[in-house]
Amino acid sequence: MGPKGIILSGGPRSVYEPGAHLADPELFGLGIPVLGICYGHQLMASTLGGHVARGASGEFGRTPVEAQDPSGGLLFEGLAGTQTVWMSHNDAVVAAPSGFTATASSPASPVAAMEDRQRRLFGVQFHPEVAHTPNGLEVLKNFLYKACDCLPAWTPTGVVCGLSGGVDSAVAAALVHRAVGDRLTCIFVDHGLLRAGEAEQVVDTFGGHLSMDLVHVKAADRFLERLAGVTDPEEKRKVIGFEFIRVFEEAAVEIAGDAAAAPFLVQGTLYPDVIESGGSGGVAARIKTHHNVGGLPEVMAFELVEPLRDLFKDEVRKVGEELGLPEEIVWRQPFPGPGLAVRILGDVTPERLDMVRAADAVVVDEIHRAGLHRRIWQAFAVLLPVRTVGVMGDERTYGNVVAVRAVESEDAMTADWARLPPEVLDTIAGRIVAEVPGVSRVVYDISSKPPATIEWE
Repeated sequence: MGPKGIILSGGPRSVYEPGAHLADPELFGLGIPVLGICYGHQLMASTLGGHVARGASGEFGRTPVEAQDPSGGLLFEGLAGTQTVWMSHNDAVVAAPSGFTATASSPASPVAAMEDRQRRLFGVQFHPEVAHTPNGLEVLKNFLYKACDCLPAWTPTGVVCGLSGGVDSAVAAALVHRAVGDRLTCIFVDHGLLRAGEAEQVVDTFGGHLSMDLVHVKAADRFLERLAGVTDPEEKRKVIGFEFIRVFEEAAVEIAGDAAAAPFLVQGTLYPDVIESGGSGGVAARIKTHHNVGGLPEVMAFELVEPLRDLFKDEVRKVGEELGLPEEIVWRQPFPGPGLAVRILGDVTPERLDMVRAADAVVVDEIHRAGLHRRIWQAFAVLLPVRTVGVMGDERTYGNVVAVRAVESEDAMTADWARLPPEVLDTIAGRIVAEVPGVSRVVYDISSKPPATIEWE
């Protein structure tokens, strides 16, 4: 992995307990700077010959620590000799290992900090990572910059996030926003292939409620022009993926004045996207090329950032809840990046888009009305490339066919068709035929995955 440094975190156990989590001693001989925090501090000491024991009293909450020499060691460089830190321990390092210098102490911790500058090994009993240690960030910076020789070269750059409004891109955006703050600009590309009212909801949620820097790019005409005459599902996805990146690049230049000023592109890619697109290094068969994986152009002005790439949808929802995202985002049903283009079998035209969008709105509305939206993984409408004879009133019709698809799943890798109540299906079919001009027949898809995929294209 080539790490610049290693941090051993805290933990609730004692290093001398049976079954305690231990470390291979060779970890401390790799020549890589190591910082032990709390349990990691005690583990480093005990592994290398120091002594850890339970003190007469523990330390919890704000605690003063005193530097043992004027400099206080590398971790305390530039800081005052007395620091307030956040402690949470009963055990303490009472004797540092050979070669180490005790650089700080506290009332109940004789070795509250230690270091072996030659081997670049450091330990602190307190928690520098929490806000209750006022100068904790400075301690971590000293470790990163002075011990590990890391440079904060990434901080001035900007990041753009390809925001669709779905749970995947929303969680990815929230994670990155926590990391880089206002250096993140979310670019919402309205490609004209969204569900009814979706564009307005995305702008309201992310630009309003979540106060993220949101740029709304209206590019429906551009995408429809590129999709004209394209009927092959793989080609549709690739066209959309290619155009997405080009729109992002243009928007980034417009925002920053130079594409190099925002060199990172955040995407909400999930593990099923990777697997269905052929896996990493071709380890799986390509089922369909996801626009955000295999559909990307070979040459891009961005370096991809995909924090959710190894997660499944249920795991992403848990992350979203931990981040405090609204329920309507976290539990929104999955929606493909290429949008309604892959729910129109055949040519994508404005008229066919209007048709499938109206039919889809009926499906979503009735699923919510029946209280099934949390049980159903996905429920949507698909416009088929066939027409059938029908009778409406006393006249013969030759109208379009809409397929309704509803599935139950945990992670989208497998799925079973949802046994919707007959009365719900009856209402959906009746409303679609009555409310969507040009549709005269509705069918229900009862295929599982495998052998079928959830989406028709």
